[in-house]
Amino acid sequence: MTTAVAISGGTDSMFALLTLKEQGHDVFALHAHFLPRSTEREEALASMCRQLDVPFHAVDLHEEFERCVVAPFLDEYARSRTPNPCALCNARMKFGALWREAEKLGASRIATGHYAVLHDHPKYGRVLSRGHDPNKDQSYFLSLVPAASLARAVFPLGELTKDAVKAELARRGLTPPYPSESQEICFVPDDDYRAFLRSRATSLRGAGPIVTTAGEKVGTHAGLWQYTEGQRKGLGIAWRAPLYVVGKDARNNTLIVGEKEKLTSEGCTAAHVNLLVPHELWPEDLLVRIRYRQQPLKAAVSLETDRDNGTHSVTVRFETPRTPPAAGQVCCIYDAEQNVLGGGIIENAL
Repeated sequence: MTTAVAISGGTDSMFALLTLKEQGHDVFALHAHFLPRSTEREEALASMCRQLDVPFHAVDLHEEFERCVVAPFLDEYARSRTPNPCALCNARMKFGALWREAEKLGASRIATGHYAVLHDHPKYGRVLSRGHDPNKDQSYFLSLVPAASLARAVFPLGELTKDAVKAELARRGLTPPYPSESQEICFVPDDDYRAFLRSRATSLRGAGPIVTTAGEKVGTHAGLWQYTEGQRKGLGIAWRAPLYVVGKDARNNTLIVGEKEKLTSEGCTAAHVNLLVPHELWPEDLLVRIRYRQQPLKAAVSLETDRDNGTHSVTVRFETPRTPPAAGQVCCIYDAEQNVLGGGIIENAL
């Protein structure tokens, strides 16, 4: 069984490749150019693989990445939503287009440096669960990857911590060619998404009113795409108490703000739900995660299936009211043991 290991040149993918090789697996390294091809990066990665005595391949997928990840990112902001391109990239590119190329090269599995665990559950079968490093767990970003794609995935780092990975590479005297942490969004220069959107999107709506939850106009926003639910800084409003973004009325190009006690939501709806465990096997007690930097919350989740096209959606009711979730972000559903049951794209706060 041959395993393709997706490498970027960073610490995590280098150790994933190394540990599988040391365990005796038949491996080759595979790098995808999601941005326009970089000869310098490709040569650095080839040199690393020669050092590890592992075959190396590179594929240029930047046009597909533009179509499948960047274009939807631009479209979501044009709709005044807050997208999660990393989750989309995992589903469409790393375990989609990249797997297709790996299979052409003879691979039967694909490994990555994600901090998540795949294991056999007595009730669910093969299932995705949270990584053991609480600061690096990436199960949230993987919840949109179809179960059939995860069935051929390998996550060598799932039971490790980031510190342990760094220590093991240091013990071996190995330094990855690109050891610094990845940017928050790999295709956005300097993590400045506003500048990127201005340079790429022509359909971004402009200024509009800022109103309180009581309907009182208190200012003018610079474009709904520049704000997200829960935001406090950058509103430019003088008020008797701090104001927060409570919601966005895209139809009327209006930003809705309120004092902290107004910053609550009873739940949310999510569409395009990817079921990783059949719904009939879901337990009664469920948890949801509506932001990456957040612990899963107790919630009641009801699932609906469109009989015409077979797509799924969910309505989530939090046990305790929370900060409003942002439309376009991922809603990841877990059981009490932190196994991922499914994930979808948030549509509306309730």
